[in-house]
Amino acid sequence: MKQELVISPSVLSLDYGNVSEQLNMLNATRAKWMHFDVMDGHFVPNLTFGPDILKGFKKAVDMFMDVHLMITDPKKYAPIFIKAGADLVTFHLEAVKDVEECVELCKEIRALGAKAGVSVKPKTPVESLLPYLNEMDLVLIMSVEPGFGGQSFMEDQLEKVRTLRKYIDEHNLQVRIEIDGGINQNTAKLAKKAGCDTLVAGSYVFKNNIHEAVESLLCEE
Repeated sequence: MKQELVISPSVLSLDYGNVSEQLNMLNATRAKWMHFDVMDGHFVPNLTFGPDILKGFKKAVDMFMDVHLMITDPKKYAPIFIKAGADLVTFHLEAVKDVEECVELCKEIRALGAKAGVSVKPKTPVESLLPYLNEMDLVLIMSVEPGFGGQSFMEDQLEKVRTLRKYIDEHNLQVRIEIDGGINQNTAKLAKKAGCDTLVAGSYVFKNNIHEAVESLLCEE
């Protein structure tokens, strides 16, 4: 069942010389989630935020904290980020041994009171997750190679979205389909048509008029 459309602006693209003003503007939009990218410099070639920064954002905005762990050891760090305020923890299928370990970590995340998400990189098929979707709250399709903001949208990743949408609808599951990478007004339309109900956008939101950018992503036309 397709759920209400949610916009999750990625703070990776915030203007860190102008944080308070941008967060105040974001608070005034219809974006309900905040996407918080955690990179360890190992799983992906970049370093970003730790749990203390998440605590700061949690105080600054009244939003659902959508935490994306692009790290080598999600099992160790998922509880730490949940304690810091994560409402949803998404980790990578590529960061665990196999699908069975993936499912176990989803169960652990849920047991700690957060929602559990699983992400796949562009070269990773999504089919292995299908039988286990009832153990997940969200699947995140990367439409760029994870690690850096501002990359171009990979349209071929929408086939994974269509595969997920078909399976979720046929089995009447309450699982969100999120997409991250190169999302703007035009690519958002493609993603929504394919079946996404959760859109991550960084550069497009924070490097433009924040209110107008969020509204354009919510537009159904």
